[in-house]
Amino acid sequence: MTQPLNGPQFGSYAPDEVTWLLKDLSDYQLEADITYREKRIQSGEAHYAESLPIEFQPDAAYRELFDTVLQTSAERLALAVGVVTELVLRERGHDVVLVSLARAGTPIGVLMRRWAQAERGLTLPHYAVSIVRDRGIDAAALDYLARHHDPSTIVFVDGWTGKGAIAKELTAALEEYRAAGGASFNDDLAVLADPGYCVTTYGTRDDFLIASACLNSTVSGLVSRTVLNDTVIGPGEFHGAKFYRELAGDDVSNYLLDTVTAAFPAVRKQVPTELATLLATDRTPTWAGWRSVEKVRAEYGISTVNFVKPGVGETTRVLLRRVPWRVLVRDADAPEHAHIRMLAQARGVPVDEVPDLAYSCMGLVKDILE
Repeated sequence: MTQPLNGPQFGSYAPDEVTWLLKDLSDYQLEADITYREKRIQSGEAHYAESLPIEFQPDAAYRELFDTVLQTSAERLALAVGVVTELVLRERGHDVVLVSLARAGTPIGVLMRRWAQAERGLTLPHYAVSIVRDRGIDAAALDYLARHHDPSTIVFVDGWTGKGAIAKELTAALEEYRAAGGASFNDDLAVLADPGYCVTTYGTRDDFLIASACLNSTVSGLVSRTVLNDTVIGPGEFHGAKFYRELAGDDVSNYLLDTVTAAFPAVRKQVPTELATLLATDRTPTWAGWRSVEKVRAEYGISTVNFVKPGVGETTRVLLRRVPWRVLVRDADAPEHAHIRMLAQARGVPVDEVPDLAYSCMGLVKDILE
């Protein structure tokens, strides 16, 4: 059984801010060229979680843009953190355990933990676990959580929803785990932003830029995306990830956390109003995002919805670690995707303006087998 990991031995977050239920794969060579990796994934020769993309490291202009984005969006981020945290505490109680879906959920889980501590005087346990599309959630991590906590107190956390694939994966995986004799966990996923209308617990449904989506490991505690590969993960072991110590000089993980945390006092009085509005709203998931993705897939003749990545966060990921075909934007000059336009220009990716787009933007993955 692999042991839980904490910083500074694994990751750049403080040891009390998150416990990683992951296996340290830092000594393994798991990175592959993006195009080669994409071909193997699209052909069915390999699953995306079996290897890692070579991480994009931004130039000075992009890093400057990240700084600007973070400073201008810090209060909006803080407000969403406050709202979703207060919603969780109101509906799930004050003894909850935050369990982030690594890695996009991890900085959000840390911020929710900080809000609960600063505004409510609560010290909430916080873990990060792996979930993999088409493979499910890490059962060894669930076993660990069930041994150490009441499963009913577990709240799963992610950064945002795109079309809702991970929300669906979580529901199916938790049901499969329970059916196999495991504990019963609540599948209600708490996210900062739910532009896809996929969950009931969120800070906002606006498709706005969450600064942690702009970068890879350097904004996520220097931890890679998670790996599930039976050549390095044995039976009963946690899914794995790498700690990129060598990128410490470019790490802005704690800078992001501290910038958003510093904005908590500015939004403190606004949170109850936003929460009251949310509580009076019908929060039933409509899966509207999934329908709009299907519409785009049909209009552009795309073979699978897996190649359509909706929302600011998912579009950013396409440009950072996939082979992009084109980017669709609702408004060509919208400030929330200035960084996306910069990335698209750098990679020679066309940007199409689509005024009736359901999301602020969408990233389309190139079908390189055509």
